[in-house]
Amino acid sequence: MPSSVDALANLPLRDDLVGLHPYGAPQLDVPVLLNVNENTHGVPADVHAAIVEAVAEATRGLNRYPDREFTELRKNLADYLGHGLTPDQLWAANGSNEVLQQVLQAFGGPGRTAIGFPPTYSMYPLLSSGTGTRYVTAERGAAYAMTPEATAAAVRDSEANIVFLCSPNNPTGTALDLDVIEAAYDAGQDARAIIIVDEAYGEFSQAGKPSALTLLPGRPRLLVSRTMSKAFALAGARIGYLAAAPEVADALRLVRLPYHLSAITQATANAALTHADTLLSNVEAIKVQRDRIVRELTALGLSPAPSDANFVFFSGLHDPRRIWEGLLDAGVLIRDVGIPGSLRVTAGTEQETTVFLTALTKLLQIAR
Repeated sequence: MPSSVDALANLPLRDDLVGLHPYGAPQLDVPVLLNVNENTHGVPADVHAAIVEAVAEATRGLNRYPDREFTELRKNLADYLGHGLTPDQLWAANGSNEVLQQVLQAFGGPGRTAIGFPPTYSMYPLLSSGTGTRYVTAERGAAYAMTPEATAAAVRDSEANIVFLCSPNNPTGTALDLDVIEAAYDAGQDARAIIIVDEAYGEFSQAGKPSALTLLPGRPRLLVSRTMSKAFALAGARIGYLAAAPEVADALRLVRLPYHLSAITQATANAALTHADTLLSNVEAIKVQRDRIVRELTALGLSPAPSDANFVFFSGLHDPRRIWEGLLDAGVLIRDVGIPGSLRVTAGTEQETTVFLTALTKLLQIAR
């Protein structure tokens, strides 16, 4: 019986996909899951009831195609984001990954280049490869920081058509200052580069951190993507969106699949957005646990990165694989992101955080 690798080699796969591995974190059944940055608080009961009611109503019309323009959803997203945005500036798809894929389909492709700044979200190169877009990288500075000068130089030198800026950054949790985004936009002028600011974790930012949404006026090549997977606790619903100039949505209409957002997806998102305050009530509680993790990891002699997300990236481990396995044995799953001496943990509930910190403390004491 040939292995899956051997069987795949027998197919006429595209040359640029040969040797690649699919995206995916371990899916294990353990008591405390803190590895993929989900909102572990879950959907509040009243919001759950509203979603069930909305979905039940939507099922009455499942013999018909859904609203291709997801009109109500774009209005609700614009109302939620504010910043003077109008519905024609919003676009949505099945998770922010599909949003990014559509952007690459519209503005990338063979003969075009995308640039990222690792360590950053590992889907950027995979999405680029899937659309035949060349993917290049530029280094970050100390403590994973990015400066306006270095960022602008990298964008200019690469002549990139698409620039990925992840803020807060995954996996480090660090946020970009707005002058970095402005510098990237200005540096991409000659190449007419699309600048994508991926704000999947934007709702968890520290107080006083402005969103790239404030930079949209007058910048038609700037796109800000978001998701309802994290702060809204709707990872299973697969709803992502972006805000940009109206012509960006027109471009994405050229590459989207017909009726790409199901009636069920739209009903779920609309019900959630009308209960945004309730859903987002857990965000502050998550931030409290995130900041607690940073403090306690520092006290343990580790080096957590400053986080504006719902997770903490930390370094200073002599044997991160042993720590990861020890935590798994204790019923806690966190993420090994492949960076030497480092691991990443989602900020969960107070109880989940306590279980993680207690288990980690024991493992570090044994190591010493």
